Amino acid sequence: MTDRTTESEFLKAVNNRIKENRTEMLSSLSKLISIPSVAVESEDAKAGMPFGEEVDKAYRLMLKMGEDEGFTVFDADGYGGHIDYDGTEDGVVGVIGHLDVVPEGEGWDFEPYGGQIVDGYVCGRGASDDKGPVIASFYAMKALKECGFEPARTIRLIIGLDEETNWKGMEYYLEHTPDLPDIGFSPDGDFPVIRGEKGILFFEIITKFPKSRGKGLELSSLAGGTAPNAVPDFAKAVVNDTTGGKYELIREAAENCAEESGWDIKTRRIGKGLEISVNGKAAHGSRPEEGVNAVSILMDFLGRQTFLNDGVADFVRFYNDRIGYDLHGERIGCAFEDEDSGKLIFNVGKIEADKNSARITVNIRYPISSTGDQVYAGIMEILDKYGYGIVKINEKRPINVDPESELVSALMRIYKKHTGDVQSEPIVIGGGTYARAFENTVAFGSRFPNEPNLAHKKNEKISEENLMRLAQMYAEAVYELAKAED
Repeated sequence: MTDRTTESEFLKAVNNRIKENRTEMLSSLSKLISIPSVAVESEDAKAGMPFGEEVDKAYRLMLKMGEDEGFTVFDADGYGGHIDYDGTEDGVVGVIGHLDVVPEGEGWDFEPYGGQIVDGYVCGRGASDDKGPVIASFYAMKALKECGFEPARTIRLIIGLDEETNWKGMEYYLEHTPDLPDIGFSPDGDFPVIRGEKGILFFEIITKFPKSRGKGLELSSLAGGTAPNAVPDFAKAVVNDTTGGKYELIREAAENCAEESGWDIKTRRIGKGLEISVNGKAAHGSRPEEGVNAVSILMDFLGRQTFLNDGVADFVRFYNDRIGYDLHGERIGCAFEDEDSGKLIFNVGKIEADKNSARITVNIRYPISSTGDQVYAGIMEILDKYGYGIVKINEKRPINVDPESELVSALMRIYKKHTGDVQSEPIVIGGGTYARAFENTVAFGSRFPNEPNLAHKKNEKISEENLMRLAQMYAEAVYELAKAED
């Protein structure tokens, strides 16, 4: 198909086939959403299901879809796999997505795993991150195949299963797959094209408390957040007053704070203790400014109380003095920034504490010109003053693809053609996608400019029209990257 008119007519036929498959595509996405595929790792994980039964169920459903359409399927022992649209020559075009999701959280207006289609939207956890885009990519391949396209390069839909956690599945897949893509994209970010991604760190700040002596207000437990890469929308603490005289004062203080600040803070008696709970607003950990961190609110309130244990008091003071509501590491020694990627992003995703110890789980997105070692060095300079430690969990190094590269230029042409947006330029983001696990790969969508970002938030959904548009754009993208040279 070297003739441009013929090529244009062919792509029009592909778009029409995608429209014809609309009902089937929506049904497939609903089925995927109905599976609560939160990745888990534990000694109880079933053999052959390294990320739990639900993730495996979603994964097997996707592989079966590929087999049913006559594609070639590869499974890396349940850690991940791919669906191949075999090419006639050497080379692989990769489309890299994931089927795992973050925990649903609370406060939804519909069933998080219902997969309902309401008012033109497919609703549920994973609809936009990343089951919807994976389904759009699959049906793009299906439409190309049904229209008779013979790719030169193999088109490969790679299915990750623990993108929201620690990427061990992707590491295993990369070690066991027979060959790797030469070029590709991940449908798991923003449009127009993400040519750079900040480095990502996951770590814990830890400390132990000395034993309490005497009588007074004690911290019994403290918990908040469900995932490191999400802004916590709920946090609670249970305190015990061994003197028995402070509960009413704390209750009054909570009511006054709620009235003065607008915080959603409540108290209730639990046994001999008092529970203090806070509701915030969830957001993706790469965009904490879009949320309200319930942990920071709770720690702010606890900082207004007087604890018997000096270690607990120091820990609460440390949080408020060095973290608080900061989003860029301003007071904890890591406020790095550069012109291309902006400021470092600092998100407290989880907190846990009891009478003996505490740990804060932090997710950092650092600029593409910085290194993880620089970030840790800055933070440790502060933590050493408190005698606190760090447990390093994971690091994903930044990527920076030339905005004038052949890959970025091709994807930008497709974006402009389908959206009419000729002003937008390739961007650098704080989010992390599987693009950084492959060479010559960037993120291409799936969120359009000015579209609400519902990833990792309650009421996640994707519009039917955007799902169709994604399939059409991804079909043209893989067609462009996989076709034979003129």
